[in-house]
Amino acid sequence: MPPQPKVPAATALSQEELHGIDAYWRASNYLTVGQIYLLDNPLLREPLKLEHVKPRLLGHWGTSPGLNFIYAHLNRVIRLRDANVIYVCGPGHGGPAMVANTYLEGTYSELNPDVSLDEAGMRKLFRQFSFPGGIPSHAAPEVPGSINEGGELGYALSHAYGAAFDNPDLIVACVIGDGEAETGPLAAAWHSNKFLNPAHDGAVLPILHLNGYKIANPTVLARIPPEELRSLLVGYGHEPFFVEGDDPFEMHERMASVMDEAFRNIREIQEDARAGSGSGKRPCWPMIVLRSPKGWTGPKEVDGLKTEGFWRSHQVPLSGLAGNAEHLKMLEDWLRSYRPEELFGEDGSPVPKVLSAAPAGTRRMSANPHANGGMLRKSLEMPGLAPHAVEVSRPGEGKAEATRVMGGFLREVMRTNEVSRNFRLVGPDETASNRLQGVFEVTGRAWMEQVLPEDTDLGPEGRVLEILSEHTCQGWLEGYLLTGRHGLFSCYEAFIHIVDSMFNQHAKWLDASRDIPWRRPISSLNYLLTSHVWQQDHNGFSHQDPGFVDVALNKKADVVRVYLPPDANTLLCVTDHVLRTWDRINIIVAGKAPSWQWLSLDQARAHCNAGIGIWDWASGKGSGDPDVVMACAGDVPTVETLAAVQILREHMPDLNVRVINVVDLMTLQPREVHPHGLTDRAFDALFTTDKPVIFAYHGYPWTIHRLTYRRTNHSNFHVRGFNEEGTTTTPFDMTVLNGLDRYHLVQSAVERTPATRASGESLRQMMQERLLQHHDYIRAHGQDMPEVRDWQWSGD
Repeated sequence: MPPQPKVPAATALSQEELHGIDAYWRASNYLTVGQIYLLDNPLLREPLKLEHVKPRLLGHWGTSPGLNFIYAHLNRVIRLRDANVIYVCGPGHGGPAMVANTYLEGTYSELNPDVSLDEAGMRKLFRQFSFPGGIPSHAAPEVPGSINEGGELGYALSHAYGAAFDNPDLIVACVIGDGEAETGPLAAAWHSNKFLNPAHDGAVLPILHLNGYKIANPTVLARIPPEELRSLLVGYGHEPFFVEGDDPFEMHERMASVMDEAFRNIREIQEDARAGSGSGKRPCWPMIVLRSPKGWTGPKEVDGLKTEGFWRSHQVPLSGLAGNAEHLKMLEDWLRSYRPEELFGEDGSPVPKVLSAAPAGTRRMSANPHANGGMLRKSLEMPGLAPHAVEVSRPGEGKAEATRVMGGFLREVMRTNEVSRNFRLVGPDETASNRLQGVFEVTGRAWMEQVLPEDTDLGPEGRVLEILSEHTCQGWLEGYLLTGRHGLFSCYEAFIHIVDSMFNQHAKWLDASRDIPWRRPISSLNYLLTSHVWQQDHNGFSHQDPGFVDVALNKKADVVRVYLPPDANTLLCVTDHVLRTWDRINIIVAGKAPSWQWLSLDQARAHCNAGIGIWDWASGKGSGDPDVVMACAGDVPTVETLAAVQILREHMPDLNVRVINVVDLMTLQPREVHPHGLTDRAFDALFTTDKPVIFAYHGYPWTIHRLTYRRTNHSNFHVRGFNEEGTTTTPFDMTVLNGLDRYHLVQSAVERTPATRASGESLRQMMQERLLQHHDYIRAHGQDMPEVRDWQWSGD
């Protein structure tokens, strides 16, 4: 007879419950080890042989038993309370544990019928893990119930809070590994509870899993004194409950009691807030600290070296099985220690005791629709564009702040979707700085702390989320989108790089999800990058970097879109478009400073729909191919291009110039590379096959070359953009420093157009003199020359 659990007199668990939850835990541990090691003989119906073991052992055991333990106890609370819970797995190496639980719950087999709940299905479950043609080793999109990629640490808690915002019935259980807890993004994410309103948001239950070690070192939070750890967590605004030990039965008892108390406290906080009987102050939310051995229930020692409770259990505790029969025997003993004959029937299916420990239907965390957010996603109610449009009767007749106009439109998006509460604006303390403060006419900034009389636009009902942590903003928005809602992230262009790796992971998630039939589309991740490189003359070189677009272009073409609207009306059209899309990452780059307006709303719609086009009103009137093509992408490059064209018109009236403006950067790629790309025929019709192209681009010049290198006329492209030259200077001087200004553009056009190389020398010299005058003028007067400051497009 196996040892029977000892149940204290005052217990939260009956004998039946204790047996059931322990059986479920042993089953999930068995399935976890099997995935890491086994190719065949999944139920050990015969002695374990080397041919039953994978030739390459890939996976991570150390964190998995703790994850399984937490999962088992969450299942108990869900069943008893009919709770609506999803599981966010922070430890990146918990993939086999998460798969094991989704298999025991039956969800995995429902979504993958070939991985059935029997011996044949278990064999396939084991074989596919970290195996060619199989599934990844992390909690990737292939794992039902997962909303975050486990391959990168630091973002679980911000994802969890993003999922909880505006989800009043949802509890997000977020497991934080103690290695993950050392990351900067995770440390900032603890402050998310200052933005969670129990009256209309869900709840997050952080579970700090302290197993003591990372890959090869102890973890900070596991080694600091217990009173210091408690003080830290209390300081973060939580009431911590501790579950510590290594005896499974005692740990089951303690965990069940703590889970009950935590869920009871969450419900009381929410009921008080929703009944209006709360204090109005931010509540002290519960959290759990689980301190258990790393590699719990695994080999205690291997080759005389400590393994369980030490970093050696992190990945594969037993390796080199082909040359070590003793290790093979230890693996068999380890697997048999879970007593699989008690857990699985003759056909290999889990026995009723194991199955009954899991919830049913959509209460299973692996089947919860919030973890497949596209199932819940509803399109935004979109306001009309016309009331927000800037009136443009002729190009360049007036100025406007493009992002301020966009802010008015977003205000109406907030208003129109006020009841559904399914749209959030996030950013690092820059909503007003980026001229989007129009939204504050409808909603404030979310804030659960003290509000002083002089504060404005702060309060518990706010739907704008601001915290000076780009990581947390990104994590919040990802969690919000992945659970079926919509949003936009506004950020200074230079500092969006802080989330480069988070962007990469989300792009990979979207790409992988496309190949998973049961993953439903989610709303697109939309960025507004403003206060951009050409408008950071006052902050200087540290704030001047347009390179996020280059990071984005490394991702799959089906996922990424980049828009460079030249004025307010095109920005309106682009914003309206991206908020209607799904399964994309949309990047909008637009300035906030007053700038000339070029297109009416109808013209902007047509231009944005095409993504690229000839501006006839700015181009020469000659028939046939032009002498030179002046192309531009971005608001400041557009101004400088048109100013250069005006100079060329004045001094070389016979020169036939074609002006092309690019809104959708992806149109430059070939059609076979990107769905928005132009065919070669269409591209050649715009840019010609043999004429010089002077391209003024918002970002790094080689980006345009990278997008167009396969085009017929690529050898004639001369691109000017940001060349990593910056400082605190005047706005126009920023363009001069990088050769993007009108004078350099004119020189390039003259030098590269065969018909003007000789006749244009005097104009080239004139432009050089203008550059010298500019140099002296700004140093004498501290501002740009009148001919630059007062320049306006002339239709002549």
